[in-house]
Amino acid sequence: MSTTSLGAVGVPAANAPAAGVPAAGTTSHAADAGTLWRPSAPCTPRICIDATGPARAVPLAALRIVAVLFLLIVGCAVMPFGGRIPAGPVRRWCRWVVRAAGVRVRIVGPLAPEGGLLLVANHVSWLDIPLLAAVRPARMLAKSEIRDWPVAGRLTAGSGALFIDRDRIRALPETVARIADALRAGQAVTVFPEGSTWCGRAQGSFRRAAFQAALDAGVPVQPVRLHYGLASGASGTAAAFVGDDSLPASVWRVVRARELVAEAEVMEPIVPGGRFDRRSLAEAAEASVLPQERLVRVPRQQRAVPVTGTDQPVSPAPSREPLTA
Repeated sequence: MSTTSLGAVGVPAANAPAAGVPAAGTTSHAADAGTLWRPSAPCTPRICIDATGPARAVPLAALRIVAVLFLLIVGCAVMPFGGRIPAGPVRRWCRWVVRAAGVRVRIVGPLAPEGGLLLVANHVSWLDIPLLAAVRPARMLAKSEIRDWPVAGRLTAGSGALFIDRDRIRALPETVARIADALRAGQAVTVFPEGSTWCGRAQGSFRRAAFQAALDAGVPVQPVRLHYGLASGASGTAAAFVGDDSLPASVWRVVRARELVAEAEVMEPIVPGGRFDRRSLAEAAEASVLPQERLVRVPRQQRAVPVTGTDQPVSPAPSREPLTA
């Protein structure tokens, strides 16, 4: 899914799984133009999702879904006034969306700077979208298909999303230019540079294209580390939306789970200067967001870390269509 200043809290549909699943332990595969444009993740619900923790009763979970839908309807109703709504109410609304799903929200770190800003974060769940907008409302880089989605499409388009046709790789320079124009105008733009959702036990490399827009506009990059776990402090993957997981299954898993906590850790902004090109800027943001000490270095097309309790990297498998480019 994609986002926007009001969070564009509509959520994405899963993409069709790719044909064939490579053997466990595989660490590379062909990187043709289509793959580079639509990055894949090795995460699947079967391998990565652990939803065995405390669960809510079914009636309470159903009420959570009703609450989320109500807030989305409210978002659609106020969309015509979106440009005139202060950032504070937008942040609160986005927090309420996450909280309505039964997930506690924790935002730590410094306030994100005002003015033109490129927000970048790791990508785990459809919850990332309202969670990041609770840090700072921003225009989101979103796939063009979302415009046709009911509710989500209206929220996304109405909140100023920058749409990209990911089937047209030649459109990438134009997209970078549009991001740079928005940044120069003092707007914030949010991008998920991994290009696909990952379970949190594995992470993807940051793609470099969007960082060129920050360099062209001369604005800071704001890394944000997103983490989902339990109130006890233990990590968890129940909130992850990966692989061939369906949206209804993911939403139901989240609203059934108890004690889920969504944390957004706002890192120190990175100010572009003469020492940065887009590669080094992407690497600096990636190092700030992703736990480098856990990463296993593999070819750039794919990067994985060992799943807890194993010695093998998560192996490539059918992945969800990237929510953002």
